[in-house]
Amino acid sequence: MYKQIDSNKRKTWLLMFIFIVVIIGLGWAWSQYYGDEAYGVIMLAAIFALVMSLTSFYAGDKIALTQAGAKQITKDDNLYIWRLVENLSITSGLPMPKVYIIEDTHMNAFATGRDPQHASIALTTGLINNLENEELEGVIAHELSHVKNYDIRLAMVVIICVGLITLLADWMLRSFFWRDRRNSDNKNSGGILIIVGLILALLSPLFAKLIQLAVSRKREFLADASGALLTRYPEGLAKALKKISQQTQPLRTANKATAHLYFASPFSGRNVQKLFSTHPPIEARVKALMEMA
Repeated sequence: MYKQIDSNKRKTWLLMFIFIVVIIGLGWAWSQYYGDEAYGVIMLAAIFALVMSLTSFYAGDKIALTQAGAKQITKDDNLYIWRLVENLSITSGLPMPKVYIIEDTHMNAFATGRDPQHASIALTTGLINNLENEELEGVIAHELSHVKNYDIRLAMVVIICVGLITLLADWMLRSFFWRDRRNSDNKNSGGILIIVGLILALLSPLFAKLIQLAVSRKREFLADASGALLTRYPEGLAKALKKISQQTQPLRTANKATAHLYFASPFSGRNVQKLFSTHPPIEARVKALMEMA
């Protein structure tokens, strides 16, 4: 587990570095196409990438929670959920995270934040209303394991990096097509850059998916195992997974950028291809848990 924590910390900084390099590369392509001084544009791109990287690191959790429509609660709002999270936090040796509720009949949950001291956990009302106490404990323990393993930091940075790279690629492609070139000498290079921009825009969804998969599906198995050890009842988490696998309605606020955050794929009922799913098959997770029982 400690190796996993160290690995996640390294992956976070590596991903932020790659993100900055990609943004600088896009800035260079922009400068070459428009005939501007490459140095100035690259500097602006580097500053922009650095600012966005820091934003993802320090405010990515707020962005994810806002996008999910999560509302923070206090002990008085829902004492039952508050006590479950508090008791499991004490058992795991973690600080009490902020607790959020998502008003949706879909059963799911996620944890986010840059470290255990700045963590949040969000649960849908569907999850709360449809799971038994032991099953809900298993899901919360799973999410707290993500907090302890620093999975939340890596997953949070992915949201901003993937989303922004995709957005910039699309924006540059549109700009290449619709803006008249100021200099006929750039005709050949402009044509090449249009092709590069087109390829980048077309492949950006694949790039986004590959980066998400780079976070590794193994972290879900690790969190399942850690959560089961925390509750001492693997069957509870296995039962929760079985119930979640039977739902057909997707989470209304889910999108591709945040899908990897959730306890299970939020796209239930959309026939997601298992090859490109951000989560391992539920059947495999259940089997691994039952072998621990």
